[in-house]
Amino acid sequence: MLVWRLTDLQAEMKRVKAHVDDLILEQLLPKWSNVREVNLLYAMMRDYPMRQAKGMRPFLCVTTCKAAGGAEDDAVLTASCIELFQNWILIHDDIEDGSELRRGEPALHRKYDQALALNAGDALHAKTWEAILMNKQRLGLERTFAVMEEFSHMVNETTEGQHMELGWVVEKRWDLSEKDYYEMCTRKTSWYTVASPCRLGAIVAGERGHTLDLLREFGISLGIAFQIQDDSLNLVGDEKKYGKAKSDDILEGKRTLILLHLLAVANQNERDKVISIMNKKRQAKTTRDVSYVLSLINEYDAIGFARKKATELLKEALATLNGIRWKGDREAAEMLRSFSRFAVEREW
Repeated sequence: MLVWRLTDLQAEMKRVKAHVDDLILEQLLPKWSNVREVNLLYAMMRDYPMRQAKGMRPFLCVTTCKAAGGAEDDAVLTASCIELFQNWILIHDDIEDGSELRRGEPALHRKYDQALALNAGDALHAKTWEAILMNKQRLGLERTFAVMEEFSHMVNETTEGQHMELGWVVEKRWDLSEKDYYEMCTRKTSWYTVASPCRLGAIVAGERGHTLDLLREFGISLGIAFQIQDDSLNLVGDEKKYGKAKSDDILEGKRTLILLHLLAVANQNERDKVISIMNKKRQAKTTRDVSYVLSLINEYDAIGFARKKATELLKEALATLNGIRWKGDREAAEMLRSFSRFAVEREW
């Protein structure tokens, strides 16, 4: 059995990301306009794609395609479209959350202007669909339409999950369960982070039916585990590695599994104070507020609880992945297993 070391996995992710970046920056996105305002738009469209990122989603698309018997050159355009999708929703997400940083630099709306950033996100959105249609030259109409259908489903799931999370903050909802969190994560994170990238790679390779069903199950379990680890890193991770401001989830009032568990085990006075802090607007939260919430998270080991859940979900994901009968590259199939562990054990 092949075992991919973390350094090997990261090197392969970096290689695929470089392939995708080259296609995005050299062919898919415009570089220059003689109209000053449009030239600024193009620069803003290229901003997030030029920042350092993990490139997990295109990696999953390309690697699954190879494991299913397809070729990387057939999948790289679709993988690039996933990366374009990731960048435009992050622009909008940063505005919706009032985030200060993205990938270690000022969020686009902080670097430029909120209205301009929204428009740049819209422009990237349009470029994504334009690029997807370019698949018809290599994949033919049937597979291109199948790719479009999966993309449409991914966008719908992601926006529904995002609306759930934003709605909880707007409505000051705290009557939420672990099941509610999993449902939100399934929609907001699992589909566009794992399930659809893998399914898109398989679709490009010509897979249909049962394999796609298994990739959905795998992606949902691993996607939730990935989000739990992301929530943990937001509180205790290295800000330089993580690329976002530490404790941003507290400032944004996010309903994470960590916070929901804390509220379930804290005493009434502690619970009331945490909810009072979390319901404040971002600008109204003080350093003392954040420190208080963090102190209780540590006291009740809420991060430890959440990470145990992530480990359980990882086991479920790997069990599903092991049930897939791959037709292609054995090394690529093993790399998917190694990636699964990385997604939950990573520090960035």
